[in-house]
Amino acid sequence: MAGGTAHPQERPAPSGAALTAFPVRLAAARHRARNVLWIEGVWPVVLPVLGLLAAYMIAGLLGLPQGLPDIVHAVLLAVLAGGAVGWVWWRGRRVPAPTAEGGDRRIEQASGLAHRPLQTLGDRPAEDGAGQRALWRLHVERTGQGIGALRAGWPRLSLTAHDPLRIGFVLVPALLLALLWAGGDAPGRLASAFWPGLDAPGAPRPHIQAWITMPAYAPGAPVFLDDRAGQATVPQGAVLSISVTDLRSRPDLRASATGGGPAVGPDRFRPLGSGSWSVDVPLLGSASLTLRGRGRSLSRWNVTVLPDAAPSVAWGAGAGGGRGEWRTRLPYAARQAYGIAALRAELRLVHGGDGVPVRVLNVPIPVDGHPKEVTGTATPDLSADPWAGEEVVGRLVATSTSGRVGQSPEARFRLGARLFRSPVAKAVLDVRRRVAIGRESRFDGAADLTALGETPGPFQTNAGMVLNLASAAAQMDSHDMPDRDAVDGAVGQLWYLALDIEDNRQGDRAGAQASLDVRAAQEAVAAQLNHMRQLGDQGQSAGEQAELQRRMETLRQAIMRRMQALAQQALQAHTAIPNLPGLTQDGDRALSRMMQQMQDDARNGRSADAMQKLQQMEDMLERMRNATPQDMANLARQMQARQQAKEQGEALQDLIRRQSGLLDRSQARLDRARRLREQQDATRRAVRGEGADGDLSTMPTAELLRQLGLNPSPEMPDGSAAPAGQGTPPAQAGQAEQQPPGPEETDGQHADRAVQHALGRALGELGQEFKGLTGKAPSGFADAEGAMKEARTALTDGHDGVAADAQRKALADLQKTGQQMRQSMKGSGGGAGSFFPGFATGSGSGGTGTPEDDAESEDAAKGDQDPLGRKTGEGKDGLDADTHVPDTISRERAREIEQELRRRDSDRTRPREELDYLDRLLKPF
Repeated sequence: MAGGTAHPQERPAPSGAALTAFPVRLAAARHRARNVLWIEGVWPVVLPVLGLLAAYMIAGLLGLPQGLPDIVHAVLLAVLAGGAVGWVWWRGRRVPAPTAEGGDRRIEQASGLAHRPLQTLGDRPAEDGAGQRALWRLHVERTGQGIGALRAGWPRLSLTAHDPLRIGFVLVPALLLALLWAGGDAPGRLASAFWPGLDAPGAPRPHIQAWITMPAYAPGAPVFLDDRAGQATVPQGAVLSISVTDLRSRPDLRASATGGGPAVGPDRFRPLGSGSWSVDVPLLGSASLTLRGRGRSLSRWNVTVLPDAAPSVAWGAGAGGGRGEWRTRLPYAARQAYGIAALRAELRLVHGGDGVPVRVLNVPIPVDGHPKEVTGTATPDLSADPWAGEEVVGRLVATSTSGRVGQSPEARFRLGARLFRSPVAKAVLDVRRRVAIGRESRFDGAADLTALGETPGPFQTNAGMVLNLASAAAQMDSHDMPDRDAVDGAVGQLWYLALDIEDNRQGDRAGAQASLDVRAAQEAVAAQLNHMRQLGDQGQSAGEQAELQRRMETLRQAIMRRMQALAQQALQAHTAIPNLPGLTQDGDRALSRMMQQMQDDARNGRSADAMQKLQQMEDMLERMRNATPQDMANLARQMQARQQAKEQGEALQDLIRRQSGLLDRSQARLDRARRLREQQDATRRAVRGEGADGDLSTMPTAELLRQLGLNPSPEMPDGSAAPAGQGTPPAQAGQAEQQPPGPEETDGQHADRAVQHALGRALGELGQEFKGLTGKAPSGFADAEGAMKEARTALTDGHDGVAADAQRKALADLQKTGQQMRQSMKGSGGGAGSFFPGFATGSGSGGTGTPEDDAESEDAAKGDQDPLGRKTGEGKDGLDADTHVPDTISRERAREIEQELRRRDSDRTRPREELDYLDRLLKPF
């Protein structure tokens, strides 16, 4: 129309967005409708499966499938799942696929579209002309514009249509009730129902036992753990043992290490029977351990593992051999938390020869038991080694009971070497040392030995020595033997050759043979002790002990032959030794005692003590080997001094016996005076009419104690009664004082005073003699003389009590003097005589032992004795046979006396001596 205006009834053409929006909405609605129709078609197939699932869930919530064996439970689940899958596959094949027409009809129904507009959209015009197509397109557009929202609706899942038996109406409420009954355990119950091997919450716990066994190197009682939670601290290598019963499947132990490295060893449980499991787990590090079984955490333990550290070992001060010492001191200090099992020293030569194989000298250090800390000084005899006298570098190596090894820093020192006086023996040893450490070739050493054989000396007179020297030289010069074998064989042979030369230095064949026998027997005993130590507990068998005893007897006989050879040598040198047969007998007894102690130590597993005693014996034998006629002369002088000291000791014992007699007489006079006062007190009480049951407040404290069966203290006044005004009148109290001694008592005091004076003079002379023997008099002489002088003055004044106290002090001072004399003789008893067993170890009854040794053995035999020679508790002041509680005293009377004593103890105006005694008496009560 002209003017560009539209016809009033003409509609505008639809936009492009409007044309494209409807087909998109229609396609989406058709897709939803197709899904809904699929669900409605599958619903009759799935409904039985859902019913089966609901029934199984109800059974699971009730715990029914969990009660089945795990294999049956798994088979049941497999059968149910297989049946459900088969049913769905079989019935699902018969479900018809949704059609397009069916989807459109479902959209039209769900969207409320009348006259089937979606079917209109699918129609075609009857005539296929251009005008008809345009008209039809306009019709379709108008129809689409008239359709609103397109819906597919929800699936129509009817339970009644497909469940003629109405089983669903029972299963759904039953499932809800089962969920309510299970409560918070419902998820766990459902999980255990669908997973064989998991226990439902609330299932009975299995029985769990867990304990930790200590490792062998740290013995101790097992540590038992709680079956739910606990903690423990144990050494490394301990074993955790777990026993689980009433558990149908294999448990699992999980370890969470708190440090680096593995925390436990193999931890797989092994079956023991039906429902029983066990495992032994080595603990290697600290960890948190969790025991799980059937999906549950059963136990949790926190274990702290203490690491097994290596031993700490270090050298002590003064390592090596001193000048003139043939033993090498090896001071050591080792420590380990669980014990030291073995200790040794590794020695290497500092200045060795070129081309010589490196040699390590291992010196074992005996350790008794498995001490956690050990310190000491080993003194092995390394003088036979070719390194003797050379500088070495040493390292201590300690091995713990667990097998850990610790090493000390290195230390340099020089090995001890024996002293040889023979120039020929020194030359032989020098060749031996140079060849052994590589400073000289073995062929040059053989030439040196051949030259020594041609020099004047023992090789010109002793065919055996010449043969030994030639044999050693031939070994060194042999081209058929390896260097190491030739040197080792010659080194050992030259050592014994040098010893033989030294023993024959004085031309005494018998002494040299005896020394050889002693050396062989000594080595046999040492070898047996080492053998027994290596065997451990088996080394304490009767057979091993008998072999040790046999070898020690051989050693004793060899030593006695050597002692006899020394005595014969002294006679040939015109050295007079007093009582030589007695000395020899004492030496035999001393050796027997020492060997018996050595065998006892070996029998009781104290190998270190046994080896120490053997070393002491070796030291004595070495001094015996080096003894000279001058040493024998010194021995004779020392024996004379011993004899004098023995006589002085006997004189001191005589003084002690006489002083004890004076004390007994003084005490007897005091006892008679005490009994006289008791009789006088009894007479006075009888006169006053008191008798035994008189007024307790008027009795002296001493009398009250006597009625209780107790002896009053000598320091307490015998007439102590109640204070003035409460006790005896002054006139009567004065009559109770001590009466002057009679003529008989006075004569006894005068006689004892004279004897006391004589004892004092004898003691002074004895002190001067001992000073002349040792150069110094012990302080006990002066103290005893002072006490005797006090006793003499008290006897002159007629005071037996004061005299008795002074005599007791004199006895104590005399005993102290005897100990000081023994110490002085011990300090001056060393020297040449220390190589003679009877002289070194003391005595016995042969008459040649030192007086100090006699006194010590005498003291040991006496045991627990007082200065008077009586057993402790005997004497007048002790609780002997005449001290008893009278049976006639009633309990009431005893209680009254005790109350009176307590009243007097609370009265602080009484004498101090009495109050002190009552305090001590009543304190235990």
